[in-house]
Amino acid sequence: MISIEEAIVSVKKSVTPLLKETIKAVEKANGYMLSKDVTSPINMPPFRQSAMDGYALYLHDSLTYQLIDEVKAGDGHQPVLKPGEAVRIFTGAAVPDSANAIMMQEKVSVNDSTIDIEHQIAETLNIRPKGEQVNAGDIALKKGTKLTPAGIGYLTSLGITEVSVFKKPTIAIVTTGNELIEPGQELKHGQIYESNSKMLQSVLYSLKFYDVSLHKVEDNYGKTVDLLKSVIETNDLVLITGGISVGDYDYVGKALIELGVAEQFYKVKQKPGKPLFFGKKEGTCIFALPGNPAAALSCFYVYVYIALQNMMDRTDTELPRVQAKSVSKFIKRGDRPQFLKAIYNNGEVALLEGQNSSMLQTFALSNALVFVPADVSEINTGDALETILLPV
Repeated sequence: MISIEEAIVSVKKSVTPLLKETIKAVEKANGYMLSKDVTSPINMPPFRQSAMDGYALYLHDSLTYQLIDEVKAGDGHQPVLKPGEAVRIFTGAAVPDSANAIMMQEKVSVNDSTIDIEHQIAETLNIRPKGEQVNAGDIALKKGTKLTPAGIGYLTSLGITEVSVFKKPTIAIVTTGNELIEPGQELKHGQIYESNSKMLQSVLYSLKFYDVSLHKVEDNYGKTVDLLKSVIETNDLVLITGGISVGDYDYVGKALIELGVAEQFYKVKQKPGKPLFFGKKEGTCIFALPGNPAAALSCFYVYVYIALQNMMDRTDTELPRVQAKSVSKFIKRGDRPQFLKAIYNNGEVALLEGQNSSMLQTFALSNALVFVPADVSEINTGDALETILLPV
């Protein structure tokens, strides 16, 4: 059994970036990291553009201008202005080449075919220059940039329809246990509804990992070996829940040994989630998580999250940790470090009732995990607590 710190270091050292490239449609690339620089095919804006509704002017000494035309957004015509002339213009419209400033409409008085402006203005005022954001041929976004909705909007505005990105891992979730049945079926005595697979799939989706397959295997050694062999050969990451302990019908550990999975660690001195296994076979990472739902999810946030970030070659591999003031009291039993479900708000953290590793009701209300070291047996109000902020 190893410490939490040793387990985290093991995951960080063992999991390397995938660096597999794929082409994605821009609108489907949210959350992906660019594997190549993206060069702009156009200037943005592609023309001198009005920054507001107002009047485009060919400046002269007087405050009065002759109004000769109008340019709306999308208009392609180019009125030619002489000194002292103006055109009505709207936000986003192309500014005539002969205009050299725009006065906002709130500072203009209109008198039939003439306008009066309140004061003289400087050249180029309220005109967005051609290529202000990026020039054609320049790098719009660099390799390694994680695409966000804003980034996708930016690339789309440049007319780019697809990008080269680092492929995200393919992930298999395997659940074990004869007692597990699917929701919607009649629940018989001794059976429970299987929730771990949907829980883990949901948290993966929330982190924008969508290539996820679900698998279930009964408590049978041969079938366990066959299924694990298949998913390990065809996925970058395998998450197994249940069957990793030492019971008579826990076959996962034995199956992983038969399949030649190289154990990185098994069992971590922590609560919940002590029976956690992490191993590798060739390029595939395998986590055997505890079967208890809250323990499985805690282990996901502390360890699997790091593995996923490493696979994507990201720098922030751990969830953020902050110091928060406790508004609760708690007595810790035993000598293992503990992760407690909690609610964090504005520098304060409240520990929740129901910390049992099988309970998801409390986890459903939490937005944080509080880490309690081994040498701490009691928490009082006002204590500073190391708090892991969960993704929302």
